[in-house]
Amino acid sequence: MKTILWATLTANGNYAQSSPENPPKKEALDDFATHAKAAGNFIVGRRTFEAMQDPSRVSQEEQVSADGPFAGMDIVVVSNSIQTIPGVTVVSTPQEALNYLQQKGHQTALISGGADIHNSFLSQELVDEVIFNVAPVLEGKGLHLVIDKDNYQYKHVQLLDCKALGSGVIQLHYAIDR
Repeated sequence: MKTILWATLTANGNYAQSSPENPPKKEALDDFATHAKAAGNFIVGRRTFEAMQDPSRVSQEEQVSADGPFAGMDIVVVSNSIQTIPGVTVVSTPQEALNYLQQKGHQTALISGGADIHNSFLSQELVDEVIFNVAPVLEGKGLHLVIDKDNYQYKHVQLLDCKALGSGVIQLHYAIDR
């Protein structure tokens, strides 16, 4: 199964943090929905999933619900603190998430939310491709994507595509060399 990590970064390379002052760009959210529909699934962490439910953070069209834009998709939440969420599958590890989606017959898994989830998939070398949407904002304090928190390690990547999504968002799509 091919695994694709989808993330939004700031122009200075931080993992973009959404807030009322810095909401996600519509073009990036639309792109996420397109990738999720193509994969038929997505994997997120608990905090990201909860943020996707919060009407103060996302519009009604963007909320994850039984009748929203993600209806009929396999949504997997990786969490160690909760056991069940109605309508989604909850697992405790990245590998469990991939195993579940593979058993369901998916050819691609989309890893889409939370720096902790992204970093756990990257550090366990479970990612084949990355899609970075670079938002036109500089962020003073932010989180980073990390492939190995204990060592200075490099992973070479191959550029697959580069395109403008609109509103200053640039998308970079890479394959990770293994």
